[in-house]
Amino acid sequence: MKGKASFKVLQFNMQYGQPWDDAYPDHAPIDLGKTITEIRAHDADLFMLQEVEHTLPSGAQAEPPPHYTRLKEEFAGYDSYFCYPKPDPRELPFGIGLAIFSKTPLREHICVNLPSPPVEFDFFGEKKTPTDRLLIAATTTINGRAVRLLNTHLLAFFMLKSSSETHLDQRKLVEEQLRLTAKMPTLLTGDFNVSKHESLIQQFADAGYQTVQAKEITWRRRPYVLDHIFYNDWLRPTGWEVRPTMASDHHALTAEFEFAR
Repeated sequence: MKGKASFKVLQFNMQYGQPWDDAYPDHAPIDLGKTITEIRAHDADLFMLQEVEHTLPSGAQAEPPPHYTRLKEEFAGYDSYFCYPKPDPRELPFGIGLAIFSKTPLREHICVNLPSPPVEFDFFGEKKTPTDRLLIAATTTINGRAVRLLNTHLLAFFMLKSSSETHLDQRKLVEEQLRLTAKMPTLLTGDFNVSKHESLIQQFADAGYQTVQAKEITWRRRPYVLDHIFYNDWLRPTGWEVRPTMASDHHALTAEFEFAR
């Protein structure tokens, strides 16, 4: 990023490398090559990923994480940080694990558990309760300025016939992290899984953060704006784009930023 006045951020829930298939969206074979092609097409200085790995039976977690390992090989010019959620045998066959990739070195990494409430739901005839979620963070230096990077993936309460407005704990924990780093340039990316996102945007606005966009749909399965890039007033977005992709059930969201002060 040396010599550039701005830098580019990509937010992408990669759905563990499962591409979208209009006819059989839940049964398309994993194709990490399509994920890599999509990420590379954006030429972002920072890319933030959710659902990096596919869950294994009984909550097992592959070590080393295979998709993250391949991504590190493919994007060898980036520094990166990955974290699994805490192991849990209740994990359902979806995606887990968060990653941050940066063209500049990362430091001061943290991995924060976001507990889920014991909301019961039916999964193919069985009563289940949700596993915990995650927030990760790291600091990098861009054009001589320290920038804090946060990445999260919250529980989809709307899938459980409930709401994060009723169960605010995960959102409050994320807000706490935002307030801790408010005195420096900070970005928060993620799949927030909030179908009625106005309350989320207001909550984080009260903490000093705005989202780059809240109108264009970012998910193929329902017309929701689930993915966001939040920033504080140390940063100024100069442009953004939601780009539809067949590489995931989520679209790619990018934004360009410059330092505001």
